Amino acid sequence: MLVRAVRPDDRDLFVEGFERMSGESRYRRFMSHKKKLSERELDFFTQLDHDRHEAIGAIDVSTGNGVGVARMHRSEDDRELAEAAVTVVDDWQGRGLGGLLLGRLTERARELGVHRFEASLFTSNRAMLSLFERLGCMRAQRQGLDLLEIDVELPVGESEEALSTALRSVAEGSSEVVPL
Repeated sequence: MLVRAVRPDDRDLFVEGFERMSGESRYRRFMSHKKKLSERELDFFTQLDHDRHEAIGAIDVSTGNGVGVARMHRSEDDRELAEAAVTVVDDWQGRGLGGLLLGRLTERARELGVHRFEASLFTSNRAMLSLFERLGCMRAQRQGLDLLEIDVELPVGESEEALSTALRSVAEGSSEVVPL
């Protein structure tokens, strides 16, 4: 498995991956019945600035096929908030790839100063709900009979956690700061 940032030359991987998704997987991802990706959508999925809009893709190295992608798109109003989505082709679902991609996207999001993800999901999309629940503190609000709007606090990274622990220790007087 090769996991890397999505590039402009990945358009064919998106088209081929979409064709390998079942109608149900397409419906869950796009929240509508979709037969093909438009040129505009392919531009959106592959023409990224890697700051406001980031995507991490997975390629099966034995076949060269794109098998999954996790993406985030930052809010215009709040740079600490990004809409997030994960898509995995059917034959790779249930193998942990979605969690891996969401984990890598979360690392990148923290590097960029994003602290929360939001997403719209069908209540029946248990796999995605589980991924986001495992990620961090999640709040969900029902929007109609079968739609949820979720907000997830991203977990603190190891280096951030170590710094936070050290600062707490100094504040409590159990450690001291030594000048270099």
